[in-house]
Amino acid sequence: MASLVPGERSGKTGTMMSAGSDEGFSDTETEAGRRLFAGQWNFASAAASPESLPPMAGPEIAFAGRSNVGKSSLINALTGRRALARTSNTPGRTQELIFFNGPHRLVLVDMPGYGYAAAAKSRVVAWTSLITNYLHGRATLARVYLLVDARHGLKEIDQSILDTLSEAAVSHQIVLTKCDQIGAAELAERIAAVVAAIRKRPAAFPDLIATSAKSGAGIAELRAAIARLLAERS
Repeated sequence: MASLVPGERSGKTGTMMSAGSDEGFSDTETEAGRRLFAGQWNFASAAASPESLPPMAGPEIAFAGRSNVGKSSLINALTGRRALARTSNTPGRTQELIFFNGPHRLVLVDMPGYGYAAAAKSRVVAWTSLITNYLHGRATLARVYLLVDARHGLKEIDQSILDTLSEAAVSHQIVLTKCDQIGAAELAERIAAVVAAIRKRPAAFPDLIATSAKSGAGIAELRAAIARLLAERS
């Protein structure tokens, strides 16, 4: 999967990042990403309400997206663990913010999936309150990666979440998932459409990373991107 997209423009290096290849990251950055996610990862806590959020500690990287977009699978791929995050074919199963502790004090956060049509209104209200409080009050939150299914592209509900992220002034970036499930030409079209859409949003990071938890495509790039982000924050 060698489709290239405009790269992550680092304030320090001005380099370009590609989807599906290691272009745009130095060997040092790629190795830093590998080391960042190597080692022991553990479930830390689950929060179903603002009051149950864990104390802030190390930097947090959160993953948001529609129900069944592949958040848990991507977290498992990043950490090299088969079952760190629970995966399910049942949309809307994850109803809490799930926190995982890893090396270097890094914390990964699996956010509840949204857009499940059968969800009760009370559940949607509770989810909205939890997410709003988390995004506005988490000083340790380094970035939210908004996962988008490559087969479907951005949906209206994704636009609403992008609005929420912009209002909260949280650094956020698009990650395409399940890129192995469409052909190269369709993937290139999807990448171009998503990049064009997010260019209209000044608060969104202008580029994206295309991944597949199944094939491993883009995983090293996403690790390197997170390592670069944390290095620039330090």
